[in-house]
Amino acid sequence: DGTCIRDYIHVDDLAEAHVLAIQAVEPGKALVYNVGTGTGNSVLEVIRTAREVVGRDIPTNMLTRRPGDVDSLVACSKKLQKELGWTPKYKSLYEIIETAWAWHRTHPGGYLTR
Repeated sequence: DGTCIRDYIHVDDLAEAHVLAIQAVEPGKALVYNVGTGTGNSVLEVIRTAREVVGRDIPTNMLTRRPGDVDSLVACSKKLQKELGWTPKYKSLYEIIETAWAWHRTHPGGYLTR
């Protein structure tokens, strides 16, 4: 139904968090971190923002919420920030979608068009 709230993160920020975690691995030490922006957006907000960024309608098909879906999931990355110094570079949904769209426009074939 588009009302579920999730913490959407830019792929570059996610990759950076993974690299930092890999570099911090020590034998016998388990590392567990939540990675996110700390901000929640609904699916409807994602659709509206994507339409705004691309400047045209994006067809959607809304369904009812799946049984068991949690209303809201937002990550707390404070431990990751404190221990590894990570913070997201892209914090707003608009910025996340805008940079992804810019990449897509310059790479219409995806990674096949390096």
